[in-house]
Amino acid sequence: MKSYKYRAMKEDGTKIEGKYEASSKDDVIEMITSSGYYPLKIEEIVQSTSIEFKMFQKVTTKDLAIFCRQFYTMLDAGVSITNSINILSKEIPNKKLREILSDIEDDIKKGELLSESMSKYRKYFPQLLISMVESGEVSGNIDEMMLRMATHFEKENKLNNKVKSAMTYPAVLSVVAVGAVMFIMTFVMPTFVEMFEGSGLELPLITRFMLGTSTFLSNNLIIILLAIAIIIVLFNIYKKSPQGIYTISSLKLRLPIIGNLNKKIIVSRFTRTLSTLLSAGVSLVHALPTVAGVLENKVAEDAVIKIRERVVRGDGLSNPIRENDIFPKMLSSMIKIGEESGALDSILNKTADFYDDEVEQAIQATTSLIEPMLIVVMGVVIGAIVISIMLPMFEMYTQM
Repeated sequence: MKSYKYRAMKEDGTKIEGKYEASSKDDVIEMITSSGYYPLKIEEIVQSTSIEFKMFQKVTTKDLAIFCRQFYTMLDAGVSITNSINILSKEIPNKKLREILSDIEDDIKKGELLSESMSKYRKYFPQLLISMVESGEVSGNIDEMMLRMATHFEKENKLNNKVKSAMTYPAVLSVVAVGAVMFIMTFVMPTFVEMFEGSGLELPLITRFMLGTSTFLSNNLIIILLAIAIIIVLFNIYKKSPQGIYTISSLKLRLPIIGNLNKKIIVSRFTRTLSTLLSAGVSLVHALPTVAGVLENKVAEDAVIKIRERVVRGDGLSNPIRENDIFPKMLSSMIKIGEESGALDSILNKTADFYDDEVEQAIQATTSLIEPMLIVVMGVVIGAIVISIMLPMFEMYTQM
């Protein structure tokens, strides 16, 4: 089988581009014409040999956004679901997603529904997307569902990028600071030990402390590194356990600086996802479990499940939201307005836009607090090391 890159156009001027595997150009032309298009350009792709690391392959939010956007474009242009999946399985940048879509195409040809096939790959497709596809199959408007999911994942990816970019500089600064201190204490400070010990001076307390710490680090460096590695491994095991997941989720909401930021991120995801599901015709009772699964916080997830139980009993959504500490009072007020006006999905969507802006402001505020704190801490530590070296040197100079 050879790979071909093609460009085609419909009678109304709509153009598409993509890749397709076939035995010859004639097969590509047949595929294009059967979809109602006219081929403009067909080129064979020369495959390059490259080493790929499958163990690191994953499907990100950005990949899902690209998939949904391109899928919508083709469906809106009149391309069938099977042909759209076939084209996407050759065109999507993520190799793992291409492999999955190729398997999904085979399942569809065997008579399975798209949602049924996608549900086999829950590791890569979130429940939200599967539910939306299922809703689109029932209502007959999968293209509209894909457009909504494309918008949803694009906004989610934008939010994730903002958080990552804001945390990158503090993380790099912390690593550099710790590395610099470790280097000074392990390799620089020992050079002063013999000089200070041979001087016969009574060393200041801060100097004795720094020299003692330096000696300990130099003599036990391998043991310390092994201990750090073991702690990291044990922590990774613990954070995947049910108790660890719950504890870390609780800490994320309670920590002084980032707790408020995490709450706003949760509210943004809650309102955006619930709005998307409700606008697709999913009932509130069925939408809430899916919403709980995208919050990425066990405490918030349990809270939403309890809220659903209240909704099932007929309490509505605004009252349980108001009584929960994770969600702000403004959210319950907006939900109440939506419930009374019958436009809950629209109100939630506008609220999500508001909290997206709140998250951006919270990120800027958090970054403006963390960066100076790290610089001050690093300055104090480096300053203490310098003082511990200079004090005995000044004393030695005065006695000369």
